[in-house]
Amino acid sequence: MAGRFPQRPTRTTVRSGDVVVPGGVPRQGAMAGRRRTWVPEGPLDLGLVLGPLRRGPGDPTFRAMPDGSVWRASRTPAGAGTLRVAMRGGVVEAEAWGPGAGWLLDQLPSMLGASDAPEVFVPRHRAVAMAWRRRPGLRLTRTGLVLESLIPSVLEQKVTTDEAYRAWRLLVRQFGEPAPGPVPGRMCVMPGAREWALIPSWEWHRAGVDDKRASTILRAVRVAGRLEEAVGMSPVDAQARLELVPGIGPWTSAETVQRSHGAADAVTVGDLHLPGIVGFALAGDRDADDAVMLALLEPYAGQRHRAARLVLLSGRGPARRVPRMPRGDIGRL
Repeated sequence: MAGRFPQRPTRTTVRSGDVVVPGGVPRQGAMAGRRRTWVPEGPLDLGLVLGPLRRGPGDPTFRAMPDGSVWRASRTPAGAGTLRVAMRGGVVEAEAWGPGAGWLLDQLPSMLGASDAPEVFVPRHRAVAMAWRRRPGLRLTRTGLVLESLIPSVLEQKVTTDEAYRAWRLLVRQFGEPAPGPVPGRMCVMPGAREWALIPSWEWHRAGVDDKRASTILRAVRVAGRLEEAVGMSPVDAQARLELVPGIGPWTSAETVQRSHGAADAVTVGDLHLPGIVGFALAGDRDADDAVMLALLEPYAGQRHRAARLVLLSGRGPARRVPRMPRGDIGRL
């Protein structure tokens, strides 16, 4: 009977270096990647720099490993790619796989804050100064990718972070593609613009994404090329272009350019918690609104986003007065 029928794929069936696992998702074998080393100027904390790119503990595009290395799966202009970054004795060691490997390695310094200018920052408050001294490795990442930050930011509009992280995780795993390379666990590259546009309405619903957020993403991916062009603009002009898409406002555009452009002055306004945290840390005002927050951050003009991040890292926030907002799930309706 041997040879009369094609071999059925099993967990240990090897074909062209790929291990076929249940569910049809291939895990790449011991594939050689492209390598690069880079020596940053000054201290660098990988966790602080790349942490904002992680969308929840189950983000399928991001892994932080016990050895201190960070893995990222991205959809680049050259195609899907996986990047592993680690620090060894002050030297950044990077390895990348897939069609986008070269692009990711070229962007490595910018992604790790080479285009940032932390030396121009001057703390004006005690809480900010203490956080600044404790976190000398803080730099602002610049990914050079707009949709990668825009879509999860849209998913985070007007919902709890748990709901947004769940939606991102489900949609990327279902409609993305397996990350190239010997990735740890089940990592995926987010869908391309066309794949986002073809997601059926009921799948958005199952992921807990209401029609308003889904429609905003669909409008954005239809002009994906124009939005990605914003990488070459100033953060202010890039925000203006993003906000031309109905459903994208100042909150979403700021959250996007903070990551895609490394925008040091892009303040997140319209946030439910940030004004109260900044107000409490800098002036003891837990009821501060956006206007009060912007007034408190005015001495940091040009560096207001960095100042807000340092406030968050200081750990000085008001005590919770009401129960945590319950998580909703429209997919159960």
